Amino acid sequence: MAKYLDQPEEKEMSFLDHLEELRWHLIRSVIAILVFSIVAFISVDFVFNTVIFGPARTDFWTFKVLCQLAEIVNTPALCIDTLDFKIQSRQMTGQFTMHITSSFVIGLIVAFPYVFWEFWRFISPGLHMTEKSISRGAVFSVTVLFTMGVMFGYFIMSPLAVSFLAGYQVSDLVNNEFDITSYISTLSSLVLGSGLLFQLPIVVYFLSKLGIVTPTMMRHYRKHAVVVILILGAVFTPPDPLSQILIALPLFGLYQFSIFISAGVHRRAARKAKKEELKYKDS
Repeated sequence: MAKYLDQPEEKEMSFLDHLEELRWHLIRSVIAILVFSIVAFISVDFVFNTVIFGPARTDFWTFKVLCQLAEIVNTPALCIDTLDFKIQSRQMTGQFTMHITSSFVIGLIVAFPYVFWEFWRFISPGLHMTEKSISRGAVFSVTVLFTMGVMFGYFIMSPLAVSFLAGYQVSDLVNNEFDITSYISTLSSLVLGSGLLFQLPIVVYFLSKLGIVTPTMMRHYRKHAVVVILILGAVFTPPDPLSQILIALPLFGLYQFSIFISAGVHRRAARKAKKEELKYKDS
């Protein structure tokens, strides 16, 4: 008893105190985003020629792998060795605006783990012990899934979407000359959208812990989930069928994986409930 009496009581914060705490978390998050954005803005040559315009060149890593695969399986059609399109800036402020926008997007992507960590630091003190126990490792899991989603969006979806849209023509009279605003917006939506959509297992894990989602329910609504996944793909990716299919396939795989996660959560909950019941009977 003395051990607990010696511990200082947690100071209860007022509404204004919470707002002040939130303000500092937001300020630190914005500073982190701005720092990485400034670094990206200064590194203009690397950011544009290597990162942003990488998926628009045939020497990009994905295209090299596809050409190697084409040789192995003897299917030349897999090798993408030409990208027949041009990128233009049709507005006077187009390049400068996209320089700022792309720097901010890169800053947001790089700083995302830290931003989420700040968000988690703000909400975690208000969680009960049970809620804290079920959310252990949340920052690490969210960061890993977000990184996987960003990598998938950049190395898989972006080059294949660029190749598809660059080669798509309704007539030989129409040349594909994309505005830099359209190109960077498309690339950003693919990368960021993939990073956010890959958080599905985390969402299912927490909903299963709260008893809102069950594996039986997820299996029952699997067909409905396919429709929802296609809708999400249409919302977070450019309006072309290839991009929607490319994001829908891993999302459906993540949905299947989430069923196993939900089942594991409920098995552990059932074992715990059984132990509690046996303990109650023995007492």
